[in-house]
Amino acid sequence: MSLISQIILESDNELRYPTIGELQSIKSYLETGENRIRLSLFLRDQELNIVQKASKAIFQIYPEYIAPGGNAEGSRKRSLCLRDYGWYLRLITYAILAGDKQSIEKIGLIGVKEMYNSLGVPILGMIDSIQCLKEATLDLLSFEDCQIIAPYFDFIIQGMS
Repeated sequence: MSLISQIILESDNELRYPTIGELQSIKSYLETGENRIRLSLFLRDQELNIVQKASKAIFQIYPEYIAPGGNAEGSRKRSLCLRDYGWYLRLITYAILAGDKQSIEKIGLIGVKEMYNSLGVPILGMIDSIQCLKEATLDLLSFEDCQIIAPYFDFIIQGMS
């Protein structure tokens, strides 16, 4: 849910107009819209590059994942891992566009530990994978853009921990 939707719903639930602070939040949100769209497009356009860098890094940390019997053994299993990396990157673009982390929590974190445990995927490896994804992404961005995007990765990492 976007920041604007949240403010409207909260105001309506409390039968009041948005406060000055809430209106200021909406103003700030709208003023940063172009930047949020730019960052989302950048992540979309760089997904393949980012996922490749992140996967190379995670498989250097955990070479046993791609070894015989590993969770990412063979091209089919590896492509499933890379699909998840792209999915998390896309989830971050949703949060950037919405201006909050709620979409990450609702779409990407509720039940994630249980899902990976049921599939036999080590959760520590997934946490490290998100960290590699974060580093691969931040390597391509300016300091200011990193300040905007990094907290979304950290939220996912924290939620998986």
